[in-house]
Amino acid sequence: MRLLVARCEVRYTGRLNAVLPEAVRLIILKADGSVLVHDDAGGYKPLNWMTAPTVVEDDAHRLVVRKAKTEDVLEIRLVEVLSDVVHDMGESAALQKDGVERDLQEALAASPAALGEELVLVKREWPTDVGPVDLMCKDASGEWVAVEIKRVGTIEAVEQLTRYLGFIRADPAKARCRGILAAQAIKPQAVALAQSRGLRCVEVDLAVLRGDREPDLTLFAA
Repeated sequence: MRLLVARCEVRYTGRLNAVLPEAVRLIILKADGSVLVHDDAGGYKPLNWMTAPTVVEDDAHRLVVRKAKTEDVLEIRLVEVLSDVVHDMGESAALQKDGVERDLQEALAASPAALGEELVLVKREWPTDVGPVDLMCKDASGEWVAVEIKRVGTIEAVEQLTRYLGFIRADPAKARCRGILAAQAIKPQAVALAQSRGLRCVEVDLAVLRGDREPDLTLFAA
């Protein structure tokens, strides 16, 4: 991983155009090709970024990051380099899900139809360049369905599933892959964002999945 602190100007062109005026920023260039531009405010989100795979051109005074198979270009003009270091991060260790998420994944893998449609599990922890998808399934029509499982569904979970789908759909055989966010509880803002992106949200009860209790009744006879 390369960490570059520099006074720079950043220009993005592609689906839209954007400019970050000259200022001191942190530029992160990851081994997988991801490039992120941060400043010292605004929380954890970068000001601009490019996801892998990319091609990076470096001529000492300028970094040009090109997104494969698109017109997206991130151009970083380096005015003054304050620090430029490279670290070997070693082998990446996968994120370990907490007990609830792990148990939800196991229960839904055993019974994917609990997500409200006829699904057949193809593989757990389906690998992508941006992380493993919890469950990759096929529906009754033979179409692919990616399922991301969380204890609590948030906007960040929707963004994560969106990144997975972007990678998966790059394969023409999976271009129509759908996404499902499954969680014990899902935030209203996450539901709204998911719906705007064509993703389905499903709240699941681990105790019901395990057969520890009966599901709540929602229909009443007269």
